[in-house]
Amino acid sequence: MNVLLLGAGAREHALAWKISQSSILDALYIAPGNAGTRQHGKNVNISPTDFDAVKEFVIDKKIDVVVVGPEEPLVRGIHDYFIADEILSKVPVIGPTKEAAQLEGSKSFAKAFMGRHNIPTAKYNVFNKDTIENGCSFLESMKPPYVLKADGLAAGKGVLIIDSLAEAKRELIEILSDDKFGSAGSKVVIEEFLDGIELSVFVICDGDSYKMLPEAKDYKRIGEGDTGLNTGGMGAVSPVPFAKGTFYDKVINQVVVPTIKGLKKDGISYKGFLFFGLIKVKDDPYVIEYNCRLGDPESEVVIPRLKSDILDLFEGVGTNTLSERDIQFFDKSAATVMMVSGGYPKKYQKGKQIYGLNTIADSIVFHAGTSADGPSIKTEGGRVLAVTSYGRNIEKALQKSYENIKKISFDNAFYRNDIGHDVL
Repeated sequence: MNVLLLGAGAREHALAWKISQSSILDALYIAPGNAGTRQHGKNVNISPTDFDAVKEFVIDKKIDVVVVGPEEPLVRGIHDYFIADEILSKVPVIGPTKEAAQLEGSKSFAKAFMGRHNIPTAKYNVFNKDTIENGCSFLESMKPPYVLKADGLAAGKGVLIIDSLAEAKRELIEILSDDKFGSAGSKVVIEEFLDGIELSVFVICDGDSYKMLPEAKDYKRIGEGDTGLNTGGMGAVSPVPFAKGTFYDKVINQVVVPTIKGLKKDGISYKGFLFFGLIKVKDDPYVIEYNCRLGDPESEVVIPRLKSDILDLFEGVGTNTLSERDIQFFDKSAATVMMVSGGYPKKYQKGKQIYGLNTIADSIVFHAGTSADGPSIKTEGGRVLAVTSYGRNIEKALQKSYENIKKISFDNAFYRNDIGHDVL
């Protein structure tokens, strides 16, 4: 099979690493990729949202399957673009249609979907520029902290958790009247704060059936002890010790199955990865959010635990035969720790040379934001590298990642020292 993988982060590096191990792979192309993905295939300078350029490449290279890593091309409708094209319609796309991707692309769409299908989530209401006063009154009726979510994609910055009522009202006005998040903030979801512990659950779907993937727990705050600003993710562990027994049964029966059935009932064919951002409150799961793709940095622990041939699963998605495919996982833990640029998630510098990558022997280094300058590797993003390790348990896996991360350096590098500590 000839495969085109769209994206440029650590999730895409993890996917490229896994795809390259497939026995049915002929050629792998990554658009645009990063300095790490070139180890597993050929990077091509195409933007994932330039659908015409993607089409030209797919035809030229006789691509058999397109795997979409990030959410933006999905929310913009790349799958629909393929369906509508006479030539491209024969090429499977691993990633949902524009309508299905609204589960991530529109918080209000996702909330209404959950309400229709009795899927547990926080109580909420939706407001726009014309109903700001109603929004302020709704905030007054709630207890702090106050949760405000921009309806659309806001590059991971659209969720605010605020303790002060006055500040919550100010933020609501800024988002709706002052375009704080641009068009992503044309509507705001205000919801009840849920107090509990979070986890991420993943499935892969072919429109009819689904297969469960390993669950993970990620760490979004920049500071240790889960303090400071939210980031794209500072690390992750898998499996999640509390995701078992009665609680995990509830996740399947109260969240996953009703979601899959709800999509079918609504006439939405969902093909690709579906991510459930959950919170455990007492012993019950609630959905915080859906994502229409794999998470990052969760991918860097979920994909390494997948034993099955991932291209066999993708073939099952493309041909609606996923139910016939075998899915197996390695019976060991995985942990990843993210190295980030100093200043991230605020202002940071790029172009810092990275040292020590060739000294890593018993961990996998997935590149998140890197570029190649001849033989040297330089920083290109806020999140730079994800150092992933296996272990017989989470503690051993983390120990390996921390031992190896100390061998890597670049100017103003930073990482958290407490990934996974809350579940050990």
